[in-house]
Amino acid sequence: MGLDFIPQSTYQLRQPAAGLEQRNGGNGARRLHAAIIMDGNGRWAIGRGLPRLAGHRAGADAVRRTVEAAPGAGIDILTLYAFSSDNWRRPPTEVTGLMELLDLYLRKETKRCLDNGVRLEVIGRRDRLDPKLVAAIERTEAATAAGATLNLRVAVDYSSRQAIERGDIGPDVDILIRTGGEQRLSDFLLWECAYAELIFTRRMWPDFAGCDLEAAVKEFHARERRFGGVPEAPRVNGTKHASSWLD
Repeated sequence: MGLDFIPQSTYQLRQPAAGLEQRNGGNGARRLHAAIIMDGNGRWAIGRGLPRLAGHRAGADAVRRTVEAAPGAGIDILTLYAFSSDNWRRPPTEVTGLMELLDLYLRKETKRCLDNGVRLEVIGRRDRLDPKLVAAIERTEAATAAGATLNLRVAVDYSSRQAIERGDIGPDVDILIRTGGEQRLSDFLLWECAYAELIFTRRMWPDFAGCDLEAAVKEFHARERRFGGVPEAPRVNGTKHASSWLD
């Protein structure tokens, strides 16, 4: 499949195949925890002569596409890096715009989450967020708490170093994707990514589509995960990428 932009209207939330409702389903297949550093919004906008906030708005559409595609790609936990604790250093107008986008996303997407069995939770600090935004987060979390198809975790004012100090450790990550071409973790899920497969792509986040998520999962399954052990049968020619998606 090509990597052309896929319009939002073509996507519906893909339900997991029979027997895959749990991370260890009845057919033996294990569901995945995917984490994504959604990088490149600002550069995407600047490259088109647009303000940075236009890139963040386009990035919100990419979030929707990714959430819709995740269950069908074999993912039951999806953690998205929306706003790091270091992002407070950005210009105040950009920070305000990002917080307004988050509030808008919660108001618009809560019903969609309910309809599709998505449980939404926000991880990270809340003491520095506007109380009205905190209230919106709490309402969405309560409303979607029974969702069993996908656990969507959104990291806001998040620092992995601070989370480790607090003992606030989440589920192990299987696959970590970073868009935008950079190759670092940027204080995101450092403990949880101890054995994660790291996948970096030059694709900017606003251009990320469901087929890109599926390609990343395909690449994950093509890799040999030994966890300190040795392979049963050594690969003669080494490991090759499952596709050219990483190029």
